[in-house]
Amino acid sequence: MIKWLKKWSYMIMLVGTGAVYLNSVDNWQVYAKPLMRIQSWYEDSGLGNLFAAGGGITEGGGSENSAGGQEGAAAGEDTGSGAGESGNVPGTGDVPDSDPAQNPGEGPSVVGEEGSHLPGEEGFGPTEGEAAGEGTADGSNGLPSGGETGEGTGASNENGAGTEPSAGGMPEEPSESSEPVYMAVEDDYFSDAVFIGDSRTVGMFEYGGLEETAAFYASTGLTVYKMFDSEIVSVPGEKRKISVEEALQQNAFAKIYLMIGINEMGTGTVESFLEAYKGAVAHLRELQPDAIIYLQGIIRVTSERSAQGDYINNEGIDARNEGIAQLADNETIFYLDVNPLICDETGGMIPDYTFDGVHLKAKYIEIWKDYLKSHAISS
Repeated sequence: MIKWLKKWSYMIMLVGTGAVYLNSVDNWQVYAKPLMRIQSWYEDSGLGNLFAAGGGITEGGGSENSAGGQEGAAAGEDTGSGAGESGNVPGTGDVPDSDPAQNPGEGPSVVGEEGSHLPGEEGFGPTEGEAAGEGTADGSNGLPSGGETGEGTGASNENGAGTEPSAGGMPEEPSESSEPVYMAVEDDYFSDAVFIGDSRTVGMFEYGGLEETAAFYASTGLTVYKMFDSEIVSVPGEKRKISVEEALQQNAFAKIYLMIGINEMGTGTVESFLEAYKGAVAHLRELQPDAIIYLQGIIRVTSERSAQGDYINNEGIDARNEGIAQLADNETIFYLDVNPLICDETGGMIPDYTFDGVHLKAKYIEIWKDYLKSHAISS
């Protein structure tokens, strides 16, 4: 027996270490994408749900939550986007920003940013000087209101307040504006779209099924303050790193989807964030004058994560979302907010939908994607 243990001790230790890592650190994420593809093939072949008998996918996850949570779970049913163990598969395709086990997806358009930090980690976000508006293209006043009260939900304000554009191309004073008329589209709608954002957008790239359709200029740890300057992006078809600035100068897009803001929570104030965000949107308009710009509300965290007492909290997210929504003119700039579909009655992300309180699990990325597909504007 001892001789046998000596002979196989290395293999036993290797397998044991791998199992601990996959279960405790990686959450079996390495298998999420292959399993999603297998399930999709199984459903398309008419053989039924591959995991139905084993309970690998929890249909209508979040049924014990509010109606909003049930609606979100329903949106993810029969999509073929589930993977592996329902409670263990990360869903943004993204582990916490500081986890070295997480690598960006294997696409030419998504490159991880060096020196990034997880929300709540020391050194996370830009410096105080950056919070003052570094990297913005519009130093004008007229910030959207929203304050620091956290009263704005951002969830119900999809239509935003209509505004007249200023000389810099951004809204200044609220005015009457008709509600946008959205249409439902298929995946090919995103063939001329670009997704710009942080780790949550990296998750959309890895698990949204759009990696071969749309361009993704995203990086773990990206902030609005460094959005145009950081050399994190590879132009599709090339291997070199460039900045978002250069990428948008070299490529034309009909739609821009922006999801950014969680990494900035610990830096500056709501007002300084919104000033930088407003300048970033103005610069996107300068770089892509003909594009439809979709401003996506920052996805909330779970109520438990929000109550930890640090700067990552849903009150701060709501205050920022209220200001972001007011930048929409419902003509060329639109505000979209998936939060009502993925949050429970407490206003936080449904716990079953996340593996860390901040990022969506792989199979729930489909809810976000379906929401974008049902809120499209004809280009």
